[in-house]
Amino acid sequence: MADFYKVDITEIDGFDNLHQARGILLEAQLRANRLYGADETYFLVNGSTCGILAAIMAVTKPGDKLLAARNCHKSVYHAAILQELTVHYCQPGLIREYDICDGILPAAVGRLLDEHPDAKAVVITSPTYEGIVSDIAGIADTVHGRDKILIVDEAHGAHLGLFPETGAETSGEGRQGHFAGVSGALASGADLVIHSLHKTLPSMTQTALLHVNGGRVDRGRLRRYLTMVQSSSPSYVLMASMDSCVRFLEKHGEERFAAFQAYYKSFCKKTESCRHIRIAKMTDVSDKGYALRNWDAGKLVISVRGTGLSGPGLYDILREKYHLQMEMAAESFVLAMMTLMDTEEGWQRLADALCEIDDRIERGTGSRTKPVQEEGTDAFSPGKPEAVMTLAQAFHSGREEVTLGEAAGRTAADFINLYPPGIPLAAPGEMLGEALIQRIIKSRKTGLPVQGVSEDGKVAVVAAR
Repeated sequence: MADFYKVDITEIDGFDNLHQARGILLEAQLRANRLYGADETYFLVNGSTCGILAAIMAVTKPGDKLLAARNCHKSVYHAAILQELTVHYCQPGLIREYDICDGILPAAVGRLLDEHPDAKAVVITSPTYEGIVSDIAGIADTVHGRDKILIVDEAHGAHLGLFPETGAETSGEGRQGHFAGVSGALASGADLVIHSLHKTLPSMTQTALLHVNGGRVDRGRLRRYLTMVQSSSPSYVLMASMDSCVRFLEKHGEERFAAFQAYYKSFCKKTESCRHIRIAKMTDVSDKGYALRNWDAGKLVISVRGTGLSGPGLYDILREKYHLQMEMAAESFVLAMMTLMDTEEGWQRLADALCEIDDRIERGTGSRTKPVQEEGTDAFSPGKPEAVMTLAQAFHSGREEVTLGEAAGRTAADFINLYPPGIPLAAPGEMLGEALIQRIIKSRKTGLPVQGVSEDGKVAVVAAR
């Protein structure tokens, strides 16, 4: 791929057309489909975003209702704006030990469907940005029992379900096994699943897949929307990268996933000696009554809660002193995104760095953690939103800018979110409460990347009449 101009072609004779694939691109998509085991698989050259847009728009009509986990990516909200949908949210709880959103319970989805029986579909993000995996099999049963469609944004879990954990039994047939004990959404019964190949697998940025299972989705309608939201001149460089990724996994996947398991276990053993820094694991929370079904081992939540060090502080130390680039920083943790392409040397460097930093930390308290916070106090738990307008109504309304100090009681005209991961703290049409505003102010002071607030501290609100 180094001399990419040689493959940067267009739809010339013999090279097929993504929007009506019958030749080499159809063969490449079928190859990806065999790897994942879905009924049908489509290449996406506009990232997972276009897959989410097409999936939601294909199963709804303008004015319909959609049910979604509140911690979905902003592209879910964008689809609701484009399709003028009314969205009702399933609010995840908070895993208080690590200040991150919990998974979604099937029972919670069932209650929301009972409240809104005319909703057309349910959208869940699993795994979340921090690796939290919900009970997709249980949610699928709940959704299908009410004759609805389940869409799973598994953008950060393209590796899940591909190869079984070394020495473990597979579940299902073929390659629908486990990675670090985690089953993928396809094997769990979701109707539409979106994967970002580039996030955790060896593929170029902006490459993704959309998978379809079962007969609930009108595939002709889905293909029409894919044609609308994807470029009419899809990049052959990106499509070649996707096919290269699939072929690599077919040839080297088992050995690379086995290596990942070995590196992860060695990393965990080494960092067990840390007295202050904590690496989040499923075993830490499995008996606490939380909703998550599992935790993706590739998402390392490295917590400094209860110490004198902040998440952004740890992020800067790892980058500047140890030349280790983390995925993101939150108030009390950093997130390292580990993949099957990370080397043993990289894992060891991270473990060594964390152990060195841990030795230098001066404790802020005498206990291992601070007292548990009340739910909804961290920057990633958006709280229960009060919507006074639909997303589309607010987005298309007249707007004005006011300072954060003047915004309490006003209706948001645009998104306010932390990016990454792109989960809205406030969405268009929602009332900006004082508690939310204070959390936004605190996030900005902490140095977290808040989008939707100008440099001089102003936000867009629906114009007063």
